[in-house]
Amino acid sequence: MLRSFDDMAAGLTQAPIDFQPARFGLVTSCDGPLIEVSGLSIPIGSLCRIAQGRATSHLAEVIGFRNGRTLMSLLGDAVLLRPGARVRPSGLAGTVPVGEGFLGRAVDGLGKPIDGGCPVRATSRGLAGGERVGALERGRVRERFATGIRAIDSLTTLGVGQRVGIVAGSGVGKSVMIDMIAHGAEADIVVVGLIGERAREVSDFVGRHMHSDAAARTAVVAVPADHAPNLRLRGAMLATSLAEYFRAQGHKVLLILDSLTRVAHAAREIALMLGEHGGARGYPPSALATITRLVERAGNSVTHGGSVTGLYTVLADGDDHNDPVVDTARAILDGHIVLSRQIAQRGRYPAIDVPASLSRVMADIASPDHLAAAREMRSLISAYESNRDLLMMGAYRPGTDAVLDRAIAAHDSIEAFLGQDIGKHVSADDAIGALNAVIARG
Repeated sequence: MLRSFDDMAAGLTQAPIDFQPARFGLVTSCDGPLIEVSGLSIPIGSLCRIAQGRATSHLAEVIGFRNGRTLMSLLGDAVLLRPGARVRPSGLAGTVPVGEGFLGRAVDGLGKPIDGGCPVRATSRGLAGGERVGALERGRVRERFATGIRAIDSLTTLGVGQRVGIVAGSGVGKSVMIDMIAHGAEADIVVVGLIGERAREVSDFVGRHMHSDAAARTAVVAVPADHAPNLRLRGAMLATSLAEYFRAQGHKVLLILDSLTRVAHAAREIALMLGEHGGARGYPPSALATITRLVERAGNSVTHGGSVTGLYTVLADGDDHNDPVVDTARAILDGHIVLSRQIAQRGRYPAIDVPASLSRVMADIASPDHLAAAREMRSLISAYESNRDLLMMGAYRPGTDAVLDRAIAAHDSIEAFLGQDIGKHVSADDAIGALNAVIARG
């Protein structure tokens, strides 16, 4: 009972007083999560409550118009929904709550707490879709961003304000890697969006991160896979809007979004619901455009001096790295870290495929000596991996290829260097020092 009064009070403090006559529409049809409403003309992105008796109500979001009717997508199940139910606007269209109150909290796609705490007191509201800015507003990447993972900081060095993807199939270690980075990254604020993931994984992440010393600088937005597609999209937008809010305060923000593929899946469901034709492998153009709009909101801000370093996991369905979502993400991001199932099956963690991974800003932030050592290490790893089958059969004759001979001699040292225990963090300087030591011994 008290929790209900808290929710009501939170809504009253966040919503402006409206002296206009109350407006409402009527439900005329329902096709799965898509409903049509007559008599209510409100903007796309608006939230509405559908009265269902005296005690309960449904929540829906406006997603389009057709033949004089307003199209809405339910944010929950359609159970007990009846024709003729009254639909009333609820809240401000196109905005999400943001503010300092989200730090140390775990919320859903609407900003409501899922951690058992009191309602979050949002101090302001941000645009759900972000504010489009000029290209020159995004400053250049000039400062190194340390992740705490030796193979990344030495061979695919990231920068503050960079947008990078972690590309892998299911069960290869994406979630474990972002868990380590969230703990070990050098950032003022960490915003984590768990979109379309398993509820158990959300519970584990919140339990580890929101009861530690880092909780005071961490905000978690979680929308599991069984929730409505527009709620999953709102979760991704809320996480990005929170990152933008803290960037505007001049903070160095790390935005982790797991996963970009689930966001694309949600956008695909909504687009197909509205009748848009599927394109590449069933993805309508608007679904892939959602990825671009979301990713472009990260980066450095010239005006405010803050930054949003974006880390996005990308699920390669069926281990196909030419999947439309993977290909779109790879084209728009500033780099990608590829995790290999074959390397994971050999027992090496993190299972980073170094030759296939790339940081497009490394040349701008790494020293010449560091770049030379990284190029040499990549050459040795590539030479060994491309001839692995030949070596396993014993068909290679030593002395035939000087680079391969060096790679064979240094293989054990390289494997030890690339591997790292889960939960162990290595400073960027130590990672570069270890790289130089391996190259010197090889």
